[in-house]
Amino acid sequence: MPLARHLSLVTRHRMNYLWISLALGTLAGLANLSGATIVTARPWSRTFLTYFIALGSGFMLATVLTEMLPESLRLAAEKAPVLILLGYFIVHIFEHSWPAHFHFGEETHADEFLNVSVAYTALGGLTIHTFFDGVSIASGFLISNWLGTVIFGAVILHNIPEGFTIASIMTAARKSRGAGLWAAGLLGLSRLVGILAMALAHRFVSYGLAISAGVTLYVAASDLIPEVNKNPGPKIAFTVAAGVALMILLRFLFFGPLAQ
Repeated sequence: MPLARHLSLVTRHRMNYLWISLALGTLAGLANLSGATIVTARPWSRTFLTYFIALGSGFMLATVLTEMLPESLRLAAEKAPVLILLGYFIVHIFEHSWPAHFHFGEETHADEFLNVSVAYTALGGLTIHTFFDGVSIASGFLISNWLGTVIFGAVILHNIPEGFTIASIMTAARKSRGAGLWAAGLLGLSRLVGILAMALAHRFVSYGLAISAGVTLYVAASDLIPEVNKNPGPKIAFTVAAGVALMILLRFLFFGPLAQ
């Protein structure tokens, strides 16, 4: 194949994945805004939110363990474990070194969240997470459409609770519904910045995917699952299992058994 044609195909591929990633990142941002709109419009059922989080946490765990981690190890066998740990501790450090320790899905109208500075701290922590959402989506599509799609699925399943939560915090702190909506919009913008950052640094896709895997693992296992575990009973556990099963089923339908 002539060099000029090869370069043209590579450029076209990069543009295609970039536009797809931006489109899906925008859709994920709209999911944030949907969650924010619901919490600012009327009361939301915490029970429904908890089951939504449970389903998303199971899907995210399965995506990390069956797709993102193996692919990261394939691309950067020696460096991937360290980068995955780095991604995990990026979120861990932000959550524990800033004034507020933040969890997805909490009822956020408690007195501690009425302080504006604490609300902005929580917003800052979530913005870091959504930035890496964008990095992970773009990294996935750089490698394959399948990986990008399932990572997007893992992202969007927790976007409505995410939007609900940040809107709850900002509305309670600022006593303004508008504050909740613009905060959710900022999360969507941060995700698009992450996509663009990965597009500019596409040569480091193996690093981006591994770090994003660590971030996603933390969100699923250290943020979402503990929230789910506050609710006793087998139904919530089966909902997490349903999220895992959904991911495995999609993998089986598109590629056959995981062992292949």
